[in-house]
Amino acid sequence: MVLSIDLFDTYERNPMELSKSYNPQQIEAPLFALWQAGGYFGRDAGGFANPDLPPYSIVIPPPNVTGMLHMGHALNNTLQDVLIRKARMQGRPTRWIVGTDHAGIATQNRVEQKFAKEGLTRFDLGREAFVEACWDWRKEYGSTIIEQLKAMGCSCDYSDEKFTMDPSYQRAIRRVFIDWYRQGLIYKGHRIINWCPRCTTALADDEVEHTDEHGHLWYLRYPLVTPVDGRDYLVVATTRPETMLGDTGVAVNPSDERYAALVAAGAQLRLPLVDRVIPLFADDYVDACFGTGCVKVTPAHDPNDFDMGQRHDLAQINVFDENAVVNELGGRFAGMPREAAREAVLAEFEALGLLDHVEEHDHAVGHCYRCHTTIEPWLSEQWFVSMKPLAQPAIAAVREGRVIFNPKRWENVYFHWMENIRDWCISRQLWWGHRIPVFYCDSCGWTDALKEDPALCPVCGAVPRQDEDVLDTWFSSQLWPFATQGWPDEPGHQAELAAYYPTQVLSTARDIIFLWVARMVISSLYFQEGEVPFKDVIIHPTVLDKRGIPMSKSRGNGIDPLDLIAKYGTDAMRFGLALQVTGSQDLKFDEENIMPMARNFANKIWNAARFVLMNLDDFSFAERSEYGEKPLPEAPADAVARVSPQPLSDADHWILSRLARLTDELAEGKEGYDFGAAARALYRFFWSEFCDWYIEFAKGQLAQGGDARAATQRNLVFVLDCALRLLHPFMPFITEQIWQSLPHGDSRPSLIVAAWPQAEQLAQLIDPQAEHAIEQVCAIVAAVRSARARYGISPKEALTVAVRTTGVTAEADAVALAAQELLVATLANTATLLISATAQKPAQASVSITQGLEVYITLEGLVDFAAERARLQKEQAKAAADLERLNKKLGNEGFLAKAAADIVEKTRCDAADLQSALTQIEQQLRDLG
Repeated sequence: MVLSIDLFDTYERNPMELSKSYNPQQIEAPLFALWQAGGYFGRDAGGFANPDLPPYSIVIPPPNVTGMLHMGHALNNTLQDVLIRKARMQGRPTRWIVGTDHAGIATQNRVEQKFAKEGLTRFDLGREAFVEACWDWRKEYGSTIIEQLKAMGCSCDYSDEKFTMDPSYQRAIRRVFIDWYRQGLIYKGHRIINWCPRCTTALADDEVEHTDEHGHLWYLRYPLVTPVDGRDYLVVATTRPETMLGDTGVAVNPSDERYAALVAAGAQLRLPLVDRVIPLFADDYVDACFGTGCVKVTPAHDPNDFDMGQRHDLAQINVFDENAVVNELGGRFAGMPREAAREAVLAEFEALGLLDHVEEHDHAVGHCYRCHTTIEPWLSEQWFVSMKPLAQPAIAAVREGRVIFNPKRWENVYFHWMENIRDWCISRQLWWGHRIPVFYCDSCGWTDALKEDPALCPVCGAVPRQDEDVLDTWFSSQLWPFATQGWPDEPGHQAELAAYYPTQVLSTARDIIFLWVARMVISSLYFQEGEVPFKDVIIHPTVLDKRGIPMSKSRGNGIDPLDLIAKYGTDAMRFGLALQVTGSQDLKFDEENIMPMARNFANKIWNAARFVLMNLDDFSFAERSEYGEKPLPEAPADAVARVSPQPLSDADHWILSRLARLTDELAEGKEGYDFGAAARALYRFFWSEFCDWYIEFAKGQLAQGGDARAATQRNLVFVLDCALRLLHPFMPFITEQIWQSLPHGDSRPSLIVAAWPQAEQLAQLIDPQAEHAIEQVCAIVAAVRSARARYGISPKEALTVAVRTTGVTAEADAVALAAQELLVATLANTATLLISATAQKPAQASVSITQGLEVYITLEGLVDFAAERARLQKEQAKAAADLERLNKKLGNEGFLAKAAADIVEKTRCDAADLQSALTQIEQQLRDLG
């Protein structure tokens, strides 16, 4: 059978010769330059996109201008590039929107550090000069990560790069702020916020990283103003004794009988060191089982205390300044940093006999997500977004399936956060960023939010001032999917949004589901007439080190993707990462295990391609003709390779059938964003089916010459061409380089815009009978080769082999295999080969049971049975003893509890390897009788 496609009568080609060894560093930069020069990353793919097909768009999660490529970036951008390259090859107009985030805190920190080396602060420069310095820094360093994306082969639309501080983007920010402000969704209020004393700015709740720390629980005595029932003090437990300077009450649970009489009596306490009289009150928030059941209440320095203070009308006393130094309200402790104030307060309590006792206590402590300084809950006036009314439509969008999470379990995380959402603190006490567009007139009290900066107050004509704060970086990032497409006022933005919005998919990490994903859904529904920003959300796995520990600079276990690229090549790094992706668990990255394997895979493909090319010296395109009994219908000239397959043998039918099944497995809608499964399918096809088996089958057919050689050449070119197309999204460089050398007959100049193989066109190549027959051939040959390796028999030694077919198809299998006898005999190097449904095991023969077959390899005269039996028994005894030792260790609860996770895992793997070795030894002993 043949895929009947119009061919060129002649094919004028000047293919590049593939070098003897694969050197990725020599090909990657020139190929990337070729793609860019061709305009293939643009919307029309250099003129090769089909405008009649639906567009496909992705927005890259914008890396910070301060960012450097890390393993999370490498994985996420690999997955996005796989999707966009596949869509481009399918002929769809594509747009992978790329750009960077201004990264308010991170960039300001970098610039402040630069001036600190000169002995200057931002206040020495002034706001205007400092902001200009931030722009200069961005110009100098902001493109670093974009260049790193190029090194990864990411096919983004670099001709239309975006930045969250672009003028058009700033107009979008103002539009959103003003609309929400006018609707009463943005307001200013005094609230407890998360304050970073290092960055001197507020942080949203989801910008705080909580880590468990070892600390203490101090029990402090607070004297009663008037003793009650012989009790003259209460004991409160606290992890932060320094905040007692701002205490304005003590709370107990209303059901706690221990303190019921005190509450009923209206007891008051005298706050030590400050001499402030504070009330005792009951509140349901208090956990009666924590500490003594008495909780000191500091409304200005704890969000829960703030809420209790609101309910009980307590004073709010802020005892820290913006640097977490005790202010004048802290009395004699004023001027002390919070850590020193803690020591001083505890020392005085102890001197006064009011430190009851101290306990060890582990608890979660919040840290700034940027500088990792301990957060200070701080009462401050800030700008907020009222989130509950905005969250409801976003919840419905996911429940109705308009936005789908992959894996689906992340929907529950999304729902939990959205259904318990709190108002969003959006103001930041920084200079770099989108300044809040609210203006004040100190002369007449006028205030408003405006799109343009006013020169004069519209009421009294005085000069107004602008709010000093800037917006949270995530406030601008939430608009990324549509602000990058020109909204609200760029010329042509309506057509752009009509074509490319909503985007198809967003790939991102779990830790920004709240920070970014949810807010993009919210803002899109509000400002894009109820439209969602994307249809699918991929939550990719977190890349951990080989022990399962998150990578970080502080731990010293981070891996630089650029180092991997330099060592193994871009394609190997991309494929190695994709190969490990599953929907159910994080990715433990073990360079020593995965990267050599991925590099070897690239080398395997390269060497296979060289074999094909070296056997095409007499290759030519034939006129259209049909071979075999199953001619195929005409297909579009650009649908697949222009070289038609010409299967003559079962081996040919088998490889074409396997190719068709692979194409179907990777077809649109079938991969389910299971990148790992797709990568493993490609690996299996290339490594095993094409390289290990079909090329071996092809060698004999090529050697026959004549029609057999010509047909085999066509099959090799067809299969390799189609397979390269399928692999290209994962490994773009090596596939492009080989494809450029292959006489495929495609008129398109580059693989990046070549047509994606169509599963429905190749479906007629599927041949179950050929697959079954050749799989049994492979099983027999593999069994013989395994026996040779096991017993140290030379490949040159011709063996006596008998094969017994079994099961209900035994007779049919025997007949089918008889037709493959020459192929089996050649590949297995057999002196005699018997295939029968009634074959019996000879004396002194090994047995392999596989694929419904029993393969008997006669060992008589080839193996010293007595010596081999003794050797195996010795190995068996040692392996059994080692396995028993490891099993005892694994059964020891103390070992499992105390040993490092990677040590436990290695022990389990060693035990499994020993068990496998024992099973193999037992089989060999049975073979020996």
